[in-house]
Amino acid sequence: MKTTTLLKSLSLSLLVAGSGFAATALSSTAVAATAIVSNEKDDTLSLIDLDSLQVTETLPVGQRPRGITLSKDHSKLYICASDSDTVQIMDLKTRQIIAELPSGEDPEQFALHPNDRLLYIANEDDALVTVVDTGDRSVVAQIDVGVEPEGMAVSPDGKWAVNTSETTNMVHWIDTETHQLVDNTLVDQRPRHVEFSKDGNILWASSEIGGTVSVIDVASRQIQHKLSFKIRGVHPDKVQPVGVKLTDDGRYAFIALGPANHVAVVDAKTFEVLDYLLVGRRVWHMAFNEDQSRLLTTNGVSGDVSVIDVDQLKVTKSIKVGRYPWGVVVLP
Repeated sequence: MKTTTLLKSLSLSLLVAGSGFAATALSSTAVAATAIVSNEKDDTLSLIDLDSLQVTETLPVGQRPRGITLSKDHSKLYICASDSDTVQIMDLKTRQIIAELPSGEDPEQFALHPNDRLLYIANEDDALVTVVDTGDRSVVAQIDVGVEPEGMAVSPDGKWAVNTSETTNMVHWIDTETHQLVDNTLVDQRPRHVEFSKDGNILWASSEIGGTVSVIDVASRQIQHKLSFKIRGVHPDKVQPVGVKLTDDGRYAFIALGPANHVAVVDAKTFEVLDYLLVGRRVWHMAFNEDQSRLLTTNGVSGDVSVIDVDQLKVTKSIKVGRYPWGVVVLP
């Protein structure tokens, strides 16, 4: 009996030790979150490890990659290869391009419907929004919009697809049930980007040349507030709002101000500008990490990515990537 008990005790100890070793091994091989950045002048993607904040891989893609977005399960990356006149699909396990979508000419930005199937693509040269079914890779609809469409967003409930036209200076409202253009909201010069609040009640639209951001009530499709920006020592002509990112908790809006080389921090409830954060040259687009503790910005002219600590509202790191970084997403 004593020998059996001793053997059982030894077996249990080995099992516990083995479990601890397995847990340690799993922990040590855990994959860090990865930021993916499109470099429009290099025809590449830069992959950044968000633990080490180092570029770990550079991948060739189509010509002039700009907008990029993830599938809902994070298995695929969609890439607007603007000068290749296509949207490429990358398998993120193999890092290989597995298909191309019939995007229409010069795709620049796009937005994926919450159903994870329909992709709404702005075709800048043709004044169109092309709707593509990513499942069977077919064109579902093409919708006439204003001149030089760029910004795209789909509301969280999937009801609205919204596009901006840079020359017509409008936000176009597309009913996703009928794929009909049903309304337009006039904004300031050269609208570039649109972003819905998490609850879908508010739309933020940046106007690059106008130097403003319009805050639009979705129910009425009317502007309820307009933001302008003034940075000490920066000429007003250089203050050109482009990318917009909103925290899920409704606390902050971050506005990329282009050649002003700053990101504006805005109280998303009062619309007060709280601060301006100095980043790289010609800040363009932005993305949060999964818990929104960090915000990454693409800085085209300086060819780097700035890392912002969201709690401290402080820039903590600059990471060199390719030439003219444009879009950015984070793979958890």
